[in-house]
Amino acid sequence: MEDKANSRKKLTTRLKRIAGQVAGIQRMVDEERYCVDILTQIAAVRSALDSVGVELLTEHVSSCVVGHGTESEHECAKPMTQEQLVEEVKMVIGRFLK
Repeated sequence: MEDKANSRKKLTTRLKRIAGQVAGIQRMVDEERYCVDILTQIAAVRSALDSVGVELLTEHVSSCVVGHGTESEHECAKPMTQEQLVEEVKMVIGRFLK
């Protein structure tokens, strides 16, 4: 359980850092900074969000898909068949990659 709490804390820290980066982009726009500099910061935020997404997707597959039915999945996980789980994973990966 400690591992999960530590993982959640790291994730929260990363998301707060991303929020700070987005606020910085807003300041750059307000200050009419050079477009290329703003776009560089947008790319950095997108990369950071992708990294968080991969972390969450990995956790989902590990606990909710592989651990499905073993009492280790998230308490909000819906009961599903294996086919439904595969469809859910396909759907979420499709959304994530857009």
